[in-house]
Amino acid sequence: MQIQIKRALLSVSDKTAIVQIAEVLLQYGCEIISTGGTGALLESSGIKFTRIEEITGNPECFGGRVKTISFNVAGGLLFDRDKDSAEAEKLGIQPIDMVVCNLYPFNTFREAGAELETLIENIDIGGVTLIRAAAKNFKHVSVVTDPALYPQIIDELEQSRGKISYETRFCLMREAFNHTADYDSGIALAMDEKHGIDSVRLHFTEGTPLRYGENPHQKAWVYKKSENNAVLRGYRSLQGKELSYNNLVDISSAIECLKNQSRPSCVIVKHNNPCGFASASSIKEALNLAWESDPISAFGSIIAVNRSVDLATAEFFNFENPDRTKRKFVEVIIAPSFDNEAIQILSSSKNLRLIEHFFGKSTRGLEYRIIDGIMLSQERDEELSKGLDLKTNEPLDDVSEDLIAFGIAAARQIKSNAIAVVRKTETGALQLLGMGAGQPNRLESTHLALSRCRSNLYREASEKNLCCEDHFRFEMRKALLVSDAFFPFPDSIEECAISGIKNIIQPGGSLRDSEVIQMCNKLKLAMAFSGIRHFKH
Repeated sequence: MQIQIKRALLSVSDKTAIVQIAEVLLQYGCEIISTGGTGALLESSGIKFTRIEEITGNPECFGGRVKTISFNVAGGLLFDRDKDSAEAEKLGIQPIDMVVCNLYPFNTFREAGAELETLIENIDIGGVTLIRAAAKNFKHVSVVTDPALYPQIIDELEQSRGKISYETRFCLMREAFNHTADYDSGIALAMDEKHGIDSVRLHFTEGTPLRYGENPHQKAWVYKKSENNAVLRGYRSLQGKELSYNNLVDISSAIECLKNQSRPSCVIVKHNNPCGFASASSIKEALNLAWESDPISAFGSIIAVNRSVDLATAEFFNFENPDRTKRKFVEVIIAPSFDNEAIQILSSSKNLRLIEHFFGKSTRGLEYRIIDGIMLSQERDEELSKGLDLKTNEPLDDVSEDLIAFGIAAARQIKSNAIAVVRKTETGALQLLGMGAGQPNRLESTHLALSRCRSNLYREASEKNLCCEDHFRFEMRKALLVSDAFFPFPDSIEECAISGIKNIIQPGGSLRDSEVIQMCNKLKLAMAFSGIRHFKH
């Protein structure tokens, strides 16, 4: 059911485009009522309006603290036109059909660190009352709280000659209650903060169902954080099936891994772990090296690159090969952009999701995890190292700073207990050579990482017609092993020596650090402490 907007109350803090919506309302015979500040702008624009004092019967007072709160305004907004019209007429209450209102910028002052007195003066009372009253009676009243909605409202007023539909009023009501809920949350958080209490209020919107959760028997949904400052903000899907629960988790890990990588880089994520990671002079080289980190695990993976995907990069996946066994199966490819020629090739795999996402630098903030009725919060893990502190007689042998940073960045994204073995290739590219993830002890993770290194280097030697063991030993001597946390016992160090590893970085902090260092000196290995642990659970 449409309603004709015959009387509208305009009272806004953000006066963006308020004149335009007022002009359209006047065009269709609407009486405009306005408060002081908004009225001054309307008057300067030549728009006729009724001053709020003429409706309330009282002047604005107490420095503007009281303007709209009155029996006549509340009655005009709240009475049910179907049941209460006779009573309203008896009481002299005239209906108000629309409220255009936004609130004092409390959160702007809060974010600027304003003092308590300033915050208190920027708590809107009358505006919240107007919005809530109009929203409650949405069957008969329209309430507009966001200037971004004005074009939509103006268009509907023009299309329907001054009327607003029920569907629009319902949507506006929902927006209004979200607006006041967020506003009150900001006030509550600020007052808690002033009292020395940590509290959190989160608002997630636009909940939509996913195909299923981690497993097909689990239902799942995705919501967007209203502040829109999460890792996954701003991505755009170009093609393919809808994203799943597991896809979104892996995409987040891939994006985090590539943030702050300045060179062309590629990460391949499987089950929330980077099984392939490389940084090189071109995306095609980085993609090839990342794939070679673990070709078996790359099957069905999530791939992210921090440069545009061109034709040469797209051809890497071999999607046009008539022999389907030669094609590289992946679930998602994420990049800042895709060339048209690349999209044409990649679109031959109909289910492949192509996601555009800009890879910026890390932004400090909090991350949250909800566990069975409690919520955990922590700062993001952004700092790689406190600086290296060499602990052994042997120095780190020809290990460059960029390889160190790359190795720590890789270990930081691997599930604990995490071991990452990285190397610099002859071309100067950086590659994850092997990793161990998610094991209940560090020795097992070390075994897994070294085993993957052996498989990769033996395969590489075979392709180059080299002696496999000689090539393995040569490359491992140049490689760097990074542990996300301390080694609790020297046993992992002995495993490193058996495989030819000479350079190790770990954060330190074990009661047995001295035993671990002694073992390194005995076996002539170099070890430096980074001072920062990077557990990821």
